[in-house]
Amino acid sequence: MEIMAGLRLILGSLAKADGVFGRVERADAGTVEEHVYGLVLEAQEAWASYAAAGAQGPTSPAEVGEALKRTTEEQAVAVMTYLSAEDLVFPGRMRRDPEHARRAAERVVRLLGCGAVWWTNIEPFDHGHEWNPVTRHTFDGVVAGVGNGAVVALLQVGED
Repeated sequence: MEIMAGLRLILGSLAKADGVFGRVERADAGTVEEHVYGLVLEAQEAWASYAAAGAQGPTSPAEVGEALKRTTEEQAVAVMTYLSAEDLVFPGRMRRDPEHARRAAERVVRLLGCGAVWWTNIEPFDHGHEWNPVTRHTFDGVVAGVGNGAVVALLQVGED
């Protein structure tokens, strides 16, 4: 199976829950920040009715880039699994089978290859996580990677 087709299939599986969005593009079609910002715009449009009135978020790829920090492959798998399987708004509430999400996330990392570079806006700590917003929604989390000619991004948005 072609890498891009395989990645689209897997990201589609990871993004099946309401409020979770995935994107796969060719790496030469823009920067990671541009790809993530495109996904942010898609999510914000789909979730416009849920956003708090007057809520603001990053308004450009550069501002999204400021929220992203480099991370490891292991952390990318953990964040992808979390964003696909758990709920940012209600920690501990499962959206899908976490084992499926972990296996799918591991497959994404393998397809991007050992030279892939990963970013996230989530900073883990002992009993939860902190994040730098990439959307206008109250809660969001994103992980993005580039490698093997592809860019992937997985984003969850939420409101309480």
